Parts: sequence; structure tokens; C-alpha cells
Amino acid sequence: MSQTKALSIDEALKQKGSYIWVDVRSESEFARAHIPGAINIPILNDADRAEVGTTYKQKGRELAVQIGLRLAGPKFEAFYIALMALQKSHNKPVLFYCWRGGLRSQIASTVIQWSGIPVNIIRGGYRSFRHWTLTTIEAPKNIVLVAGHTGSGKTEILHLLKQKDQQIIDLEGLANHKGSALGGVGMPEQPRNEMFENLLAIEMFALNPDRFTYIENESRMIGLCAIPQGLWVQMQQAPSIEILVDRETRINRILAEYASLPKELLIEQTQKLRKRLGGQHEKAAVEALEQNDFRTWVELLLVYYDKSYAHFVEKNNLSLQKFAWDWNQLETSLLSFIELKTS
Repeated sequence: MSQTKALSIDEALKQKGSYIWVDVRSESEFARAHIPGAINIPILNDADRAEVGTTYKQKGRELAVQIGLRLAGPKFEAFYIALMALQKSHNKPVLFYCWRGGLRSQIASTVIQWSGIPVNIIRGGYRSFRHWTLTTIEAPKNIVLVAGHTGSGKTEILHLLKQKDQQIIDLEGLANHKGSALGGVGMPEQPRNEMFENLLAIEMFALNPDRFTYIENESRMIGLCAIPQGLWVQMQQAPSIEILVDRETRINRILAEYASLPKELLIEQTQKLRKRLGGQHEKAAVEALEQNDFRTWVELLLVYYDKSYAHFVEKNNLSLQKFAWDWNQLETSLLSFIELKTS
């Protein structure tokens, strides 16, 4: 008797923490994008999958299945050992998925059933998750945008709000990029856009649509990651609160964030801004870095950043509710911000 239970993606995600999610697709499929939290143990590697795919196209399904079993067979022992170790260390049932919930998931579930452990697979596989992702992102949310000049501390404010049990989405955190021209400096490699969408959907799934969700007011592109259309449209229609912080505080905050990073990297990134800064300002900014004059470097960059922000506000016709934030009166500022009424 089969001990495999097929779950819809909705059923699986509602009890996401109850399973060990195992992606049995090839290593390159997993690297491109996967369900967040999943572990990759391929049934067929990239070379195997290519051979099966070619056989399917040229000679049909029956022979492709035969080739797939021949290629996967020698790997069964290692696959079984890895799964047993995983199951024992996590003490949770395994949940498999492949691309469509087909042959690879079925082979994986058969292998682990030899141990007598009940197994679960996702009906429709990763493809069903991608459909769920795009649907989840498009679902209406009660969004409030947090705007403000570079150095205001918008991302930090988001996380302070989260500590006060407020709902937030940190797009820059999900994208591994700070959203500015220097936003990738000192950050981990960005996820591919598909993976960014997957991470975003998991975050949005946990939100209560009747409560405010605070999101930083971003450009459509965060480095190489694009805000999905379903969310971008909602952001364009959402009310915005502009954080007002004095220029001196902004300079000091940027210095604290960037001055400890490798100078050579800052110079390299600053040189890439030549067209935006203008040749004279770019040269002066680089010279300031070479002389360890980080303050002058920041002041020169702020000329560009502030103009860019003003252009963004004008281009998007933003109606901004102003809020004076005092980093020296953190708790007072935070509580007053939460009490703001947005329309």
C-alpha cells in the first residue's frame, strides 16, 4: 500500500514548518530558484536530466522513463542514506517536489518508503508553487510606503517597526541590495529575480491584509531584482510617509555604514557614477576617498542622491505625508510614527 500523500501547495505551505522540504530537481534548477527553505538532493543531475529530455523529445516517454530509471538507479543508495540522515536529524516527515510533481517525485517517494516512513509530495510540483507565488504577490495588501532621502534610516525604521509587532516587507533585505547606486557594496550576491519573487511571496503570505504593511518606497529595480508588477501597482497607489532627518545626521549615518568598507571597492563603485555625478564631481569624490576624506565623499554623493530622490518624487507624482524623525528620541519617534493616520 502506498504511503505517499499528495498535498496541494496551499496545504503544504499552511504547515510549512512541519516538513523537511526536499527539492529533487537538478542542481542548476535549484540554483536558479526554489521554494525557500528547501534542501536540494537531486534524483537526476544536470547531465542526466539533459539525456532524459533529449530521449523524450526524440524517442518518446516510455524510453525516457527507462533511461531515467537507469541513470537514477545507481544513486538510490546515496539518496536513501542522505534522506534518512536528514529525517533523523530533523525528526519531521519529508515533503518532496520536482518540476511538475511527476516522475522524479514519485521515484524519490518510492525510495524513502522502503524505510516504512510516510512520505508527502507536492501536487503539481514547483510549477504549482510559482503559480501560487504570483497569485500571492497580486493579493491586495494595506500598504504604507516609507519614503525619505538617502541616509534617513528607512530600512532601520522598518525593522524597529517590526520589533513593535508592525507588519513590514524589507524588499532590500530580500534582494540583498540597498537600492541605491552603491547599494550592492558589501552585500551578499543578489538572488535571481525568480528567487526574489519566491522569497517575497513567502513574506506576503504571512501578512494580515487588514493591517498596515510598511514597505520602503523603492524604484522598480532594486539592483538586478525587479519588484513584481502585482506589488508594484499596489505600491504606486499606496500612501507615503516621508521621513525628515537633518542633513548632518544623514551624513553621519552614511559614514557609519560605508566608511569601514574597503576603500578600493568604494572608489571602483564611485567611478561607475561618473555620468550621474558629472566628471568634476566624480573626480573630486574619488580624490576624497584616496585621501581618506570620507565626509567630503559623502557630501559630494548626496548632491546626486538628493537630486535623484527629488526627481523620483516628481516623476511618480507622490503625495508625501511629512514626519520629522529624531534619532536621538528613538522611542518617541517610533511610537508617534505608528500612531500616524494615513489616507
